[in-house]
Amino acid sequence: MKLNPNFVNMIIYGIPNCNTVKKARTWLEENGFNAEFHDFKKKGITAEKLNEWCKVFGWEQVLNKKGTTWRSLGPDVQQSVKDQPTAVAVMLQHNSAIKRPVIEVEGKALLISFNEDQYAAVLK
Repeated sequence: MKLNPNFVNMIIYGIPNCNTVKKARTWLEENGFNAEFHDFKKKGITAEKLNEWCKVFGWEQVLNKKGTTWRSLGPDVQQSVKDQPTAVAVMLQHNSAIKRPVIEVEGKALLISFNEDQYAAVLK
């Protein structure tokens, strides 16, 4: 399968010390993709961007309930998340609770998390 690494604008959103982000960045580099990295710990993330991702993937997918950040939140915070607006509010306060990485191409969110087969299929 021939991949198309010549996208004009590809951004990978995440945090640099996340193992899943590291795997995705390595895969992209090894397959010739030149993606800009957006560290949302340093550069932040907007409610608008989170809402865009939620429309594409669903808020339940964007909010990482399997990670240590989610598990470290108090039960009152966890129980307050019932829909997209409440999930976005929590992710804005605790951006490590965002599932990562998110890959955008030409301003459109295409991928979330990392799965080599999925990346190859979507980015061909």
